[in-house]
Amino acid sequence: MSNQTNKAQDNQVEEIVEGELLNENGTETTDEASLMDELTQANFRVEELEKALQEAEAKVEAQKDSVIRAAAEVDNIRRRAAIDVEKAHKFALEKFINELLPVLDNMERALQGTDAEAEATKAIYEGVELTAKSFVSTVEKFGLVQVDPQGDAFNPELHQAIGMQPSADFPANTVMMVMQKGYTLNERLLRPAMVMVSQG
Repeated sequence: MSNQTNKAQDNQVEEIVEGELLNENGTETTDEASLMDELTQANFRVEELEKALQEAEAKVEAQKDSVIRAAAEVDNIRRRAAIDVEKAHKFALEKFINELLPVLDNMERALQGTDAEAEATKAIYEGVELTAKSFVSTVEKFGLVQVDPQGDAFNPELHQAIGMQPSADFPANTVMMVMQKGYTLNERLLRPAMVMVSQG
């Protein structure tokens, strides 16, 4: 009886040990499987993060490019505005001076129509001449320059030829007579000089 009890107890101990060994092996297998699952999920997560990083970098590059373009556009606008302001300062008087040019022409005609030597017109001549000089020096302060090309080579950018005449006194393509003086404002042509050109 005691042998049977001992055998039964031994069997129970063996079953318990086998169960524990089975549990340990099962746990080890389960641990390895869960570790593999975690590694796989971590790899997927890393791939997702790398993809998100690449997308973010692409967005940053696109935005960097648009920021550079916007900065260049702002710089261009600022430069254009500065040029426009400078032109406005330089040529603000253009219309006003264009209205004054006939006054200068009339003063010159008055000088040509009077005799500086005759007693009757001498005072008028001197008054008109003084007024004309004062007027020209005043407008010259604002950038107006007379174009009086008498004896100069013909320049189509500043002169307008009325006609050509043969001349023994002037070489070919030389201004031999100025009918009407021209004017420039800050190096911009307001009115070309009306001239007669020599054929030589």
